[in-house]
Amino acid sequence: MAPVTPHDPEMGTPAGLHRYTFADYLDLEDGSNVKHEFLGGEIYAMAGGTRAHAALSMAIGAALLSQLRGGPCHVYSSDLRVRVLETGLATYPDVTVVCGEPQSDPESAETTTNPRVVVEVLSPSTIDYDRGRKLAHYKRIPSLRAVVLVWPRERRIELHQR
Repeated sequence: MAPVTPHDPEMGTPAGLHRYTFADYLDLEDGSNVKHEFLGGEIYAMAGGTRAHAALSMAIGAALLSQLRGGPCHVYSSDLRVRVLETGLATYPDVTVVCGEPQSDPESAETTTNPRVVVEVLSPSTIDYDRGRKLAHYKRIPSLRAVVLVWPRERRIELHQR
């Protein structure tokens, strides 16, 4: 497999860039210590987060865990891969809530397709993508009831819900 060239998903496919299958992507993820996002035959290296980003993600996850404990919903960290079956996007939200029985991607038992809530802590380098195209992909998940976008440098939360 050709090496992955990280670039901005907003920019589209540069001429001559190799197009990958979801199986190629899964093979890469299995052998990588870096997380990647998959969309439209392209694989994007995900940037590492800051200490503030990690702390905020953990605080949100802990608050949700406390509220949902004992119920039918489970809270997951950014290690849970979510796939939008309708569009093919595979990504790792900062926090994911799945209610009821988790449904797996037909090609990957470790990839969830039925989140109820996803939380993204925004980064300056990805804010436009997260609030634009990525949000549009998330909205195509039938089970999804809310997308929560969190600004790490200001007291601001944006809620998109059904």
